[in-house]
Amino acid sequence: MTESTGKRQWQAKGRPLDDEALAEVRSVIGTIPRRRDLLIEMLHLLQDRFGCLHARHVRALAEELRLAEVEIFEVASFYHHFDLVKEGETPPPPVTIRICESVSCMLAGAESLIAAVVQGVDPGRVRVVRAPCMGHCADAPAATVGRKPVGHASAHALLALAAAGDVTPDPVRYVDFDGYRKAGGYRLLEALRERKTEPQAIVSRLADGGLRGLGGAGFPAGRKWEFVRAYPGPRLMTINGDEGEPGTFKDRDILERDPHRVLEGALIAAYAVDAERIYFYMRDEYPGVLDILAREIAALDAAGLTEGCPIELRRGAGAYICGEESAMLESIEGKRGLPRHRPPYIAEVGLFGRPTLNHNVETLYWLRDILEKGPAWFADQGVNGAKGLRSFSVSGRVREPGVKLAPAGITVRALIEEFCGGMAEGHQFRGYLPGGASGGILPASMADIPLDFGTLEQHGCFVGSHAVVVFSDQDDPKGIARNLLRFFEHESCGQCTPCRLGTEKMGALLDTEKPDPTLLVDLEHVMRQGSICGLGQAAPNPVACLVKYFPESLS
Repeated sequence: MTESTGKRQWQAKGRPLDDEALAEVRSVIGTIPRRRDLLIEMLHLLQDRFGCLHARHVRALAEELRLAEVEIFEVASFYHHFDLVKEGETPPPPVTIRICESVSCMLAGAESLIAAVVQGVDPGRVRVVRAPCMGHCADAPAATVGRKPVGHASAHALLALAAAGDVTPDPVRYVDFDGYRKAGGYRLLEALRERKTEPQAIVSRLADGGLRGLGGAGFPAGRKWEFVRAYPGPRLMTINGDEGEPGTFKDRDILERDPHRVLEGALIAAYAVDAERIYFYMRDEYPGVLDILAREIAALDAAGLTEGCPIELRRGAGAYICGEESAMLESIEGKRGLPRHRPPYIAEVGLFGRPTLNHNVETLYWLRDILEKGPAWFADQGVNGAKGLRSFSVSGRVREPGVKLAPAGITVRALIEEFCGGMAEGHQFRGYLPGGASGGILPASMADIPLDFGTLEQHGCFVGSHAVVVFSDQDDPKGIARNLLRFFEHESCGQCTPCRLGTEKMGALLDTEKPDPTLLVDLEHVMRQGSICGLGQAAPNPVACLVKYFPESLS
């Protein structure tokens, strides 16, 4: 109450605006348009500059964007790579060591590595964080110091890098714009534009080649283009570079070697569906790739090749669920990455409500070769009735892990023996994950099934993103399944109860000495039938395979 009037003096609720914090926010975000869909980009800039997201900066950013503070908080708190610091809390140490605990790194000794690093760090200067898959499975155990990836990590190496402040990624050699151009790059794109080639002609060649979406679902690429073109424009296109599936690292390999083959494929696809803008969503765990893409997209702009269809690079923030296409669109729009209910599908109502074509990195990589060399060249590469070539991400107990360019339809036995140098010394083949964390687990006795779309489903598995993790007689299938369930529990967006609680309960059942197979099967059914998106529907696959193919591990 005021003394002069006797009436209550009202003030705005919430944290008061700090003028100095507002000035800092404006300095950091510079001339970026004050749009809601750029919120995550602004949060990245603030975290990069200050090492975390201070409450005063969140309040100032809300003022700058004319948003409620809670709107910014709910977005920032959704993503694992943002560190929110409330008033009075201690900011995180200046250096963060993230150590991967996903399945390939677990097999390579991640737990002992974590214990050794935790014991050796100065907690006031360095923090150690358990992290999901970083896409360096062939170099397991993997870690990052700051933003510097470290393969075959040892406690000594990680502690030395942290002590030296060596936290930026090493440069990689790749085919840049000039090199790609000299080798004939972008001639196909220019020819299609100059001749005003009918999109249907491009679609037909893709269909004849059997090109499919290689991010996991395997939907025919040409048919997807036809669906998008059937809806009235304006249309948009997105590229899903958020390969967070444990065991998957092929997209990183492609973009660190030959990024322009993907970018030219994207511009061709955009031309075919008459998309007016491309949004390239790349996971934050790949800082080197983000640097490459930013540099090479700028070179494309300077050369005038993106005129009429600009490419906008968007940086993820550590959320596996954003690999689901509708969740990715939500993230691009500056929101939490919550999967949308379908229908409508994104081909009709996608990014910003427009018809949207979405493709995986590897799918776009093959476009130029198929159109230049002909669909028969690509289709004839497959074996066992499959069409095309595939980039298999192979990790685990093999002698030579890595990305293996092999025929679609190859068996895991042939993949191990012909492309990976056989099993690692001292290890006997016991089983494998044919499609990453969500693709299920099969025993070595089923190693002659062709690895392709439609061949594994009858066995309760799928090839997905072609991530193959091999394990041996020295590994525990139950421990592998538990590791995968822990990942799904951590990465569930929490939107639907069957997934949010189902992953937790299934993991708790596996933690018991003798899990009840009947309860596991019942819970599996509920999760498959009731979950909104593929995460909850596929999360039970490893456990269902455990019950079916490795029953001895449950007793």
